[in-house]
Amino acid sequence: MAHLYIFGTILFTVYGQLIIKWRIPFHGDLPGEAIPKIVFLLKLFFDPFIVSGFAAAFLASLCWMAAMTAFELSYAYPFMGLTFVLVFLASVFLLGEHATGYKIVGLALIVLGIIVTSRG
Repeated sequence: MAHLYIFGTILFTVYGQLIIKWRIPFHGDLPGEAIPKIVFLLKLFFDPFIVSGFAAAFLASLCWMAAMTAFELSYAYPFMGLTFVLVFLASVFLLGEHATGYKIVGLALIVLGIIVTSRG
């Protein structure tokens, strides 16, 4: 049951990253000047989908705190590497981003690292 806290952290984190990346292009490019930049960021902050991404980050934090009551950090933290894998896969399939051989090899190394550290 306690592993659900780790996986809740991962899923909420992945959701937040994807939803923010999905919504940003709807608002255009970040301006170079200070005041327009602040206005731009405030508009982003009031986008309901982006707000849901922030809420997901908050929920991920709550899940992580719960996970820390059940596991050693050295055991639980390597699982956070799964966020890289899931964000990559979702960005390729949902957002149309490019998969390269280097990225795939890197993700394989991350998964190998998770397996090795979770055994120790």
